Amino acid sequence: MDTARRRWDCFKRQIPTDRSIYVDNKAPVSESPEVAIHQHQHYPNNRVVSSKYTVWNFIPKNLFEQFRRIANFYFLCVGIIQLIIDSPVSPATSIVPLVFVVTVTAIKQGYEDWLRHKADNEVNNRKAFIVHNGELTQIKAQNIKVGDIVKVEANQGFPCDLVMISSHDPEGKCYVTTANLDGETNLKTHFCVPETRKFQKEGEFTNLCANIECQQPIADLYKFIGRIKVYNDSHHVLKSLGPENILLRGARLKNTPFVYGCAIYTGPDTKMALNSKAKSTKFSRVERGMNTYLIIFLVILLLEALVSTILSYWYMGQDRIGNPWYIPDAKQDVNAKNVISDFLSFMILYNYIIPISLYVTVEVQKFVGSMFLQWDLEMYDEDSDTTAQANTSDLNEELGQVEYLFTDKTGTLTENDMQFRQCSINAIKYEEIGGHIHEMAPQGGQSTPVIRLTAEEKKSFLCKAEIEEFLELLALCHTVRVDHREATETGASTLYSNTGMDYEYQSSSPDEKAFVEACCRYGVVFHGIRDDHLEVTFHGEMRRYRLLHVLEFDATRKRMSVIIQKENDEIVLLCKGAETAVLKMGISGETDRTNDHIHDYAVLGLRTLALGKRVLTLKEYERMNGMLTEARNSLDGREEKLQEAFQAIEKDLHILGATAVEDRLQDGVPETITTLRRAGIKVWVLTGDKEETAVNISYSAGHIIDGMEELRVTKATCTDHTRCGEEIAKHIHRIQDRSPSSQQFVLIVDGFSLTFALGEHTEVFRELCQMCAAVLCCRMSPLQKAEVVKLMKTASHAPVTAAIGDGANDVSMIQEAHVGLGVMGKEGRQAVRNSDYAFAKFRFLQRLLLVHGHYFYYRLTTLVQYFFYKNVAFITMQLFFAFQSAFSQQSLVSSFHLMFYNITMTSLPIFIYSLFEQHISQRDLIEKPHLYKNITRNSKLDKRNFLRWNVLGLWHVFVFFFGVLFLFGDDVPLWPDGKMMGLLSFGTIAYTVCVIAVNLKLCLETYYWPLPMFMAYVVTGVGNLCMTLLYTMIIWPAFIQSLQDNYKVYTTSLSSGTVWLGIVLLPLIALFPDVIIRVARDTSSLVSETTKQRRSQIGKCQYNVCVHVIICQICVRGIQTDQHLNFFYFYLILYCYPYLFVVQCKLMKMFYFSGTWWVNSCSMGTKTYVNVWVLQCSPFGDRGVGQNY
Repeated sequence: MDTARRRWDCFKRQIPTDRSIYVDNKAPVSESPEVAIHQHQHYPNNRVVSSKYTVWNFIPKNLFEQFRRIANFYFLCVGIIQLIIDSPVSPATSIVPLVFVVTVTAIKQGYEDWLRHKADNEVNNRKAFIVHNGELTQIKAQNIKVGDIVKVEANQGFPCDLVMISSHDPEGKCYVTTANLDGETNLKTHFCVPETRKFQKEGEFTNLCANIECQQPIADLYKFIGRIKVYNDSHHVLKSLGPENILLRGARLKNTPFVYGCAIYTGPDTKMALNSKAKSTKFSRVERGMNTYLIIFLVILLLEALVSTILSYWYMGQDRIGNPWYIPDAKQDVNAKNVISDFLSFMILYNYIIPISLYVTVEVQKFVGSMFLQWDLEMYDEDSDTTAQANTSDLNEELGQVEYLFTDKTGTLTENDMQFRQCSINAIKYEEIGGHIHEMAPQGGQSTPVIRLTAEEKKSFLCKAEIEEFLELLALCHTVRVDHREATETGASTLYSNTGMDYEYQSSSPDEKAFVEACCRYGVVFHGIRDDHLEVTFHGEMRRYRLLHVLEFDATRKRMSVIIQKENDEIVLLCKGAETAVLKMGISGETDRTNDHIHDYAVLGLRTLALGKRVLTLKEYERMNGMLTEARNSLDGREEKLQEAFQAIEKDLHILGATAVEDRLQDGVPETITTLRRAGIKVWVLTGDKEETAVNISYSAGHIIDGMEELRVTKATCTDHTRCGEEIAKHIHRIQDRSPSSQQFVLIVDGFSLTFALGEHTEVFRELCQMCAAVLCCRMSPLQKAEVVKLMKTASHAPVTAAIGDGANDVSMIQEAHVGLGVMGKEGRQAVRNSDYAFAKFRFLQRLLLVHGHYFYYRLTTLVQYFFYKNVAFITMQLFFAFQSAFSQQSLVSSFHLMFYNITMTSLPIFIYSLFEQHISQRDLIEKPHLYKNITRNSKLDKRNFLRWNVLGLWHVFVFFFGVLFLFGDDVPLWPDGKMMGLLSFGTIAYTVCVIAVNLKLCLETYYWPLPMFMAYVVTGVGNLCMTLLYTMIIWPAFIQSLQDNYKVYTTSLSSGTVWLGIVLLPLIALFPDVIIRVARDTSSLVSETTKQRRSQIGKCQYNVCVHVIICQICVRGIQTDQHLNFFYFYLILYCYPYLFVVQCKLMKMFYFSGTWWVNSCSMGTKTYVNVWVLQCSPFGDRGVGQNY
């Protein structure tokens, strides 16, 4: 075994952990030139292939994919069996529907793939320019190889992933938009290393000799680890490469005349191609339930075939007078071959109980339904000019099942538009008033300005040195990019604005942007980076700081730092971050009082950051520089080594103070959370903010309501596993002791305690959470957010969870939840790209769940149940007929009817219904959110509802079959000339009754009648009639139809008045229980609402009378609120209910005169008038209906 494995390993391609690329395919003098020349042979070419099929593999590959579906594979097996055995029906009855479904799907997938081929060819054949031997050469984009130097000009897209070598800008900068990659429209700045930015002409590249080492391609757009070694005459320079040095395929060059870059990832290795791969598939409850019911029906099919086979042999074994020649002798024919053949024949006869077209109908319905979401103008945001988008259509119905909603705070509930409000400097509070900073009075008195700008005098500080130090940190410790309006238009590299008013600051962190803009208002203007120096003017005085290192922010450290060198050569570490991450590193400064001020700011709902600095000696800096350089140049474990270096550097800080910025709530957030709570959805807020800030925002957002009792599991009380468990148990007992009361509880948890709660106390913690009306988790890491979602996702009652967020730190919980929702905010589009559905504002969530989710779920569950119902109502006739035909495997209906029952006869109305049905108006769904509770827990597709549908189907088929048998049995002549009905006529009439009743059944389920719904029935009725006449009135060639037994059967049958009587009467009898159910359902819903409003106004003696009056009103009240009644139901109630009213009331007399019902109560001596007028009785469209008492 080991020998064989080693032999196999010899043939496997060994993929190195890193790749080494020679720029321009030139190796240094110390290495062989052939290594560089043939390096591209180890990597794929740049040809883009997003298509799935080719001309040669389309048919086999597509068929393989389609027959992986259990329903398609089942019908394939049935069709093969029909071809092998003596089938009771034509093999075409299974093969034609299967071919139709497979063909339609293949055409759809083939067309989509053709479009992908067309797009691929357009990309692959685009012109590209590479530098070779000092000359610019034009090639096709697909011919770019790893190591080529590619030139890209302004407004062009990058043909592959490039390491930036140089640009038109002497500073080596360029501007890029990545809208095609992550949806972000703002410009991003990318750099090249200083050693290569001098190569700005093609001929100069003959002097460039460099080697790039980088990791193998990964899908993460925001991560890259590499280094470049630039060779000079006798030595080389090693520089680290990061995401800011990479130009990705799919991005576009802006505001820069040209750039040069070295191709490192081509074709399928590019990050864009890696991100094009499909995400893991999520399955909805409805889909899982549908598969379960399909398996149940397969079992029922096998049982029916088995019982019929047993009864067949039992019947053949019975003693009879005489021995008819057409009945085989069971004793002679009982053998395994015959038994299996008979069993398969019965299975073929009954196999249409499985709805073959269900899956393709559901797939198309979901796809079209998701487009409705994108077309909804109510979910269009004018400010950002964005519509809602569906990244998948597989979970449409799951939007109507959400029980737990996990939401981020910043950027999701809030605007993520930070405004600098207050700060603490050296334990003194300051606030911004009118664009100036003021010192706050200790006891809330009048604040005094500390910075005053005058027009006559030189602008100067009238404040302490610590304020200047504080503002200096804010103006330098960030990653903000400066855009000058004129510079971005002309491509100029240096344009200054003295006041900063012409600058547009861009940053991935809204906090940093708020800090820089605040400094600009106070006269401290950040101008950007020039020659690796940060340029800042302090009230007109230019100061330049050399940027030595940037210690990037990450969610683990919760802080970022920069190391700078001042003009006096002083080296300083500037650090800002969460107070929990910065204050603990402080060794001097007003740490305790700053922490108290941070607490005060958090109570006000402001976002806080702590600031600190450290002056470094030259020796300390050299040691730190060595640590950082070694870590950044490392290809293996770079992130871990950088974390260790950051931890060693960011310590021994002098605390300067803290900042407080305001993040305003989005419009409609409190109303949305309140509505969702009324809909039965529990809302949890998961945030990384400080506890006090999170609590304050939760109160403002309506997440925590006044009167709720707060339960805390936080660091203050949970110092270890034991204390955490005790605290959770104490809260559970507290709630249980007060369980009879209506007191609501809110649980507040922090990330520190959550570590213990999710460790050894998972079950009791989940129990505590379920007892609370709201849960607030603060100071959380992204991984903890996903763990909290998983906590409820894996609960015993298996609730459906949804997670919503706007930033990269929310991606993990979005992917963990059953339904991932992304908000198109200001923290990039990573959350949107990883979500299932995305929109611009949190308030749109209300419409997404309560309206779209409700409709998606109701429509799809009705579609699924209707498909199973109509097949039960159809094919069970074959089972009933088996008892009449002595289990002879004789088919009751023709092959034509078997083929087209699911394809054309009953498919269009239910498909249109599944797209347009609105059983409740959109306004009512919003105004009455409790209606959402009626559909959760998959209640419309539970066992009771599914059984009800199929029991009605059995009742219907019982009426169809035995009704026709009763009307036309005993050889009763149906025509004046004494002709009687034969088997084909019997089957044709029973089938016609079935088709009419099944379509009318859907009418009774329909509340909304737009024009497409009405036309669906017209097209179905006319189409079915024409197809049937075409089939029965033409003598077809033998190769199409071997037997002409059905010739003129249909028209001959319809020439009998008795047949017409049966066609009209039997559907009405069959659907009578459905009418009763519909009446009871609508009556109970309307009476419950109306009586609640009227009961307080009516005395007890008049209450019973009013109930009946209200029920009389339902016939027209149902028309309001989009309770669209069909004609049959409308007139049934309108004319039948007065008689029921008389019978029930006994003492009352009802008279109908001139559109007015007069209810005369003799016993009570009072009169009640119910005046009803109908302005429009058409069920197709809006109606004007009025009534009064």
